Amino acid sequence: MMKKYLDINPKVKTALEQGKPVVALESTIISHGMPYPKNVETALNVEKIIRDNGAVPATIAILSGKLKVGLTEKEIEYLGKATNVIKASRRDIPYIVSKKLDGATTVASTMIVASLAGIKVFATGGIGGVHRGATETFDISADLEELANTNVAVVCAGAKSILDIGLTLEYLETHGVPVVGYQTEEMPAFYTRKSGYKVDYKLDTPEEIAKMLKAKWDLGLKGGMVVANPIEEQYQMDYDIITDAINKAVKQADENGIKGKDTTPFLLAKVKEITGGDSLESNIMLVYNNASLGAKIAVELSKIYEIE
Repeated sequence: MMKKYLDINPKVKTALEQGKPVVALESTIISHGMPYPKNVETALNVEKIIRDNGAVPATIAILSGKLKVGLTEKEIEYLGKATNVIKASRRDIPYIVSKKLDGATTVASTMIVASLAGIKVFATGGIGGVHRGATETFDISADLEELANTNVAVVCAGAKSILDIGLTLEYLETHGVPVVGYQTEEMPAFYTRKSGYKVDYKLDTPEEIAKMLKAKWDLGLKGGMVVANPIEEQYQMDYDIITDAINKAVKQADENGIKGKDTTPFLLAKVKEITGGDSLESNIMLVYNNASLGAKIAVELSKIYEIE
């Protein structure tokens, strides 16, 4: 039945069958996160970084209603240029598939498709979370619910700083999702290394992270894990500048009545505009950093499974 919906690239399929390390990648960053051709260039560089660190990249998207695991260069180019691609979270998948449409996967939907394919590690920019003002709007990303239920580790630069990071961490705690800081005790805030909030645990090597993941899933504790990997110091933005830009962007979103899944793209675009493009450069560098760590964790995880 699943073959009807799932299309795994032969290189990815062979790697999975042989127990080799594979890292899932989302496609929203290509279709909704950056302008062309920077989006395609970034996506291809991310795949190269993963290969250079010993793993196989699997960029995920929905094309003509098929759940594609491991896009070709031509398919990435198509996504980078196309204007009719739906931003696809969990709720959108059945509609896009049944209508044979194109969809770019968010963190939540990438986790779902990665899990269906048997991929355990996913590298992205930042996770979604509890939006500012959620006590009134109940605007909470589906990413958090997916992390509670789907057995995929998400390597990210923390929660996007446009969110309420404190409430995001509270939500993850309630749902039993561990938040592990890679070589840090503080939750990074996407563009900056600091947020003022602590992670649950600090682990210093990819091997330690892989061992924790294996123990979690061996014990039948369902759900993923947030691996919070701070942006490298030389690429982080000034905390006051980015905070001011975010506050202005949030105010504009409220004034324009921007809600739901349109919120994050709007806010990120506004922050980029306010910072004169500096935020886009930081965004790209943190994604590269996460790809490198994701590949290293996938390599260590494959070693552990190989021993058994």
